[in-house]
Amino acid sequence: MVRICVLCSTDRAVLKRPKTGQQICRACFFAVFEHEIHNTIVDNALFKRGDKVAIAASGGKDSTVLAHIMKTLNDRHDYGLDLFLLSVDEGITGYRDDSLETVKRNEQQYQIPLKIVSYEQLYGWSMDAIVKEVGLKNNCTFCGVFRRQALDRGAVLLDVNHIVTGHNADDIAETVLMNILRGDFSRLQRCTAIRTATDETIPRSKPFKYTYEKEIVMYAYFKKLDYFSTECIYSPNAYRGYARAFLKDLESVRPSAIMDIIHSGEAYETKVDVKVNVPVEGRVVVGTCERCGYMASNKLCKACVLLEGLNRGLPK
Repeated sequence: MVRICVLCSTDRAVLKRPKTGQQICRACFFAVFEHEIHNTIVDNALFKRGDKVAIAASGGKDSTVLAHIMKTLNDRHDYGLDLFLLSVDEGITGYRDDSLETVKRNEQQYQIPLKIVSYEQLYGWSMDAIVKEVGLKNNCTFCGVFRRQALDRGAVLLDVNHIVTGHNADDIAETVLMNILRGDFSRLQRCTAIRTATDETIPRSKPFKYTYEKEIVMYAYFKKLDYFSTECIYSPNAYRGYARAFLKDLESVRPSAIMDIIHSGEAYETKVDVKVNVPVEGRVVVGTCERCGYMASNKLCKACVLLEGLNRGLPK
């Protein structure tokens, strides 16, 4: 039976939105998808005219759709933003080298300048070398810490004053679950914040905070966007994978579970003393690493602590 779009009541419906359950046509899907992200940007005042914004680009579906959306909305609504693509080369043969080729094509497709920084360049270690040294048990810890700092360092090289990432609603809900399962309640509000900033780092925001991963995939498919779809070869045992599987099971019986979990994290208020940095006017006060000058809550930042272990031959 042919179903008609519930929004325009004219064209044939081609998909059922996971977020709302509405059956809509392709044109209406594009319109509501882009409009919702525009509203997220405007309602949260993520940018101001003249901002230089780095789009964290990995070549995957999320960052490719983000680059397309940021370019589209910036032109359509005249945000007045100066956009750049910023990629991190972790040094994973057969994965990142291939995905960076996609990013280079995106640079040409969207006419957005590209900057690539690498672990080898910044830290003297590639992920291939790190995995060879530490194995596949804790490698994601190294990559996560190094990647976050690499984005900030790349943004400094680009002289931008804002970074946007492709973290979507599913990613944020997974992080909430991981923090709860680890008992790390002090991070719940921070991990659900749409915009984060400290006195030492460039502000970051997540325009896809309320956007379901399934809809990002459908948008990329219907728009025929050029993206890299292979998962990281070093992440089969990552802790996040178990949280993701659990979340998918929840979503299958309760589609609103993703947003429910995000709102729970937003509403959480700690009632006990926990070791967190003291917020001042919405920003977090932190110190600087004695070794590299990057932000740190102790004498050495997490990246330098990990590097010290690697360089001493004591990574475990």
